[in-house]
Amino acid sequence: MKTTLSARAGARLALFSSRFIATTRRLVAALLLMPALHAAAAELNIGLSADVTTFDPHFVAAQPNLTAQKHVFDSLVSVDERGRPGPGLASWRTPDALTWEFTLRKGVKFHDGSELTAEDVVFSLDRPYTITNSPGGYITYVRPIVAKEIVDRYTIRLKTATPYGALPQDMSELLIVSKKVAAGASTEDFDSGKAAIGTGPYKLARFARGNRIELVRFDKHWRGKLPWSKVTLHILPSDPVRTAALLSGQIDAIEHVPTADLARLRKNPDLRLEQTVSWRTIFLHLDQQRDQPPGITAKSGKPLDKNPLKDLRVRRALSKAINRQAIADRIMEGLALPAANVVSPSVFGHDPALKPEAYDPEGAKKLLAEAGYPDGFALTLATPNNRYINDEQVAQAVAQMFTRIGITTRIEAFPLSAYFGKARNREFGVALLGWGSLAADLALRSLAGSPNPDKGYGTWNWGGYANPQLDQIIAQSLATVDLDKREALARRAAALAAQEITFLPLHYQVVTWAMKKNIAYTARTDEFTFAHYFKPR
Repeated sequence: MKTTLSARAGARLALFSSRFIATTRRLVAALLLMPALHAAAAELNIGLSADVTTFDPHFVAAQPNLTAQKHVFDSLVSVDERGRPGPGLASWRTPDALTWEFTLRKGVKFHDGSELTAEDVVFSLDRPYTITNSPGGYITYVRPIVAKEIVDRYTIRLKTATPYGALPQDMSELLIVSKKVAAGASTEDFDSGKAAIGTGPYKLARFARGNRIELVRFDKHWRGKLPWSKVTLHILPSDPVRTAALLSGQIDAIEHVPTADLARLRKNPDLRLEQTVSWRTIFLHLDQQRDQPPGITAKSGKPLDKNPLKDLRVRRALSKAINRQAIADRIMEGLALPAANVVSPSVFGHDPALKPEAYDPEGAKKLLAEAGYPDGFALTLATPNNRYINDEQVAQAVAQMFTRIGITTRIEAFPLSAYFGKARNREFGVALLGWGSLAADLALRSLAGSPNPDKGYGTWNWGGYANPQLDQIIAQSLATVDLDKREALARRAAALAAQEITFLPLHYQVVTWAMKKNIAYTARTDEFTFAHYFKPR
């Protein structure tokens, strides 16, 4: 009996031991795998839809650049996903109508360990004036400031010559750099990473233009530690390539989901989509300044006696020729709303009383005849081909619509890297642009204000439009601190710009992000894609 019990006990012990060893091995294997799994989970790969041309935060005010730069640099004022300003690096108050006092957060660190002070802020506000050869810089945002006073290490007072209600929005656009690091630094120093030292949630590890941007978490960021220890922003302007990278699992999330892939991605159980109406209006700039703008000729190719785009009847004919609803439904496949305003419905100063121009090709032909062009003329429409949703396809559709009313139209399409420089050099007579802004008066200041470097007006006014009455209303709006009164003036300015057909609004974009189902992102009206707002689910 003892022998039998002993044998059974031994057998049980052997079985227990083998199970224990197997379980232990599985636990050890799991523990060994955990760091790798955690590391993988802590990395985020995002596919961006446009190239980032520089890491100098004061060289050109272009959204693709800001998308990357705002990971590394912060601004005094933060903007939430609905475009509402709030405290960023600083809170603020207005002691009087001409003074804005900003109080910095104490203990905010730059990536090199030095502390943010008022001197860094003043330096950052002055630096845009030192930038040369910018295709669209930041002077507009700092021009209203006529004096800067450092009260103490953490307090700055900014003075304006007249009351100026848009200063918080302007300060959300301007990124703060380290005076110690950036003094004397060139744009190339920022691109190499040498001068790219900010207070942002990530540090720049590598900027490979046209390829990728590698970022590592800054654990001492004032917002606290973020879930992603490493972020890679992949430059994927090709829509099919961006979608394929997401479907293959190489990318965790992409911005600007191509319209052709939207239905397929929506049906994929491993993915989720986030969507909202963006702040961006897509429109055409029309050269109304020069007598013989590039690309505007007789159908024979000979120069015209005068610039037809200076005639309001011709501009109205072009507007009537555009079937905006067809573009929204067919070209944009539902990812657009026909536009009449300079800003989209969610933006401050949008005027709901303005309605998109009705599609009326016969009326357009009559207006052309009245203006002295019964047989039309020829024009070239320039467009980027990798910046906005279906940008080249939209331009092609508009070209066909213009051609139907007798204006023979051809397309010149360029990658973004070449397009903005050419447009800023006034190489185009008609050019497509997308613009997002926090307010209608701010948008009009840049897009339709009479070009004036001293005032910071017209920095993106490619058409050279000038109207003293519009300038005056914009100035009155921006000088109004009362938000209700300011919005009424902003709407008045928008209505005048629409009446004059300062430019041709086409549509407001609906923007979409796609991502793996185990992460989440709140769709932003401003279209920015920020790794620090992606959350694990």
